[in-house]
Amino acid sequence: MRFVTFADAAGAPGAGVLRGDQVLDLAHPACLPLVGGPAPSVLQMVEQGLSRWADRLASAPWPAEAVRPLAQLKLQAPLRPGKIVGAAFNFTDALAERNMKQPAEPVTFVRSGSTVIGPNEPILVPPDVGNVGYEAELAVVIGKRALRVSAEQAMKHVAGYTAHNDVSGSDLVKGDGGNFVRGKNLPASSPLGPWLATPDEVPDPHAVRIRLDIDGRPLQDGSTATMLFHIAELISYVSHRMPLDPGDVIATGTPAGVAAMHNPPAWLTPGSTVTVEVEGFGRLANPVHRGESFLER
Repeated sequence: MRFVTFADAAGAPGAGVLRGDQVLDLAHPACLPLVGGPAPSVLQMVEQGLSRWADRLASAPWPAEAVRPLAQLKLQAPLRPGKIVGAAFNFTDALAERNMKQPAEPVTFVRSGSTVIGPNEPILVPPDVGNVGYEAELAVVIGKRALRVSAEQAMKHVAGYTAHNDVSGSDLVKGDGGNFVRGKNLPASSPLGPWLATPDEVPDPHAVRIRLDIDGRPLQDGSTATMLFHIAELISYVSHRMPLDPGDVIATGTPAGVAAMHNPPAWLTPGSTVTVEVEGFGRLANPVHRGESFLER
């Protein structure tokens, strides 16, 4: 099942279920018997158990008056996570194109959930941070608290999947000696969406095609099949170093074709549009705008 967060013409937020090009508006009065009270947000449904919500909604008829055309809605990020834990250097093809050795264990970083934006919202590139790149990724949303879980139990903590663009201040990371904190926490630098899909929609998360283009120019075309540390390994590794809470996101890394590897380099520039397409998760397109200064405030 596919869950969305949207804004209507008046800008009011809502949560719904996507089927084809139609959305069931869970906040509509006709859905009150189905929902059993005030309509929860997608994050609240994740916290309450997204699989249980999916089971409930799958077996219920859709009230016709609560069905809205997707074209009339503005999709937002499916949820606002508390944090995103990203995996760096986690695709073998990306390591090969950089002539890098495979790390012995996952290399991770944390970005604030406040950096998340939704489909069609602008990525903001500050004028004073140097080169800024993209990274198309499959993102995993945690469904129940994970602390010191084994790899064998880790997938039981997955609520669903979505697409992510890990926009990075590459020059900041280099200038900080490889420290990811500043470069991975630029404002409006973490596009997420367009929907959250439950695991049954993803037969094999390690066989998913990932593509990215800027203004129609193909720049990344890879697959999660080249993921070095698989999702269960990442969840287990991270959960032994910090708690993962419902709604948190694991960004699993990116395949070959990052900005610095093109000739000329394909850094993000204001006026362009970057589009991520993770197979089965729709298109996550975002315009690139000039942001405010980041280093001098």
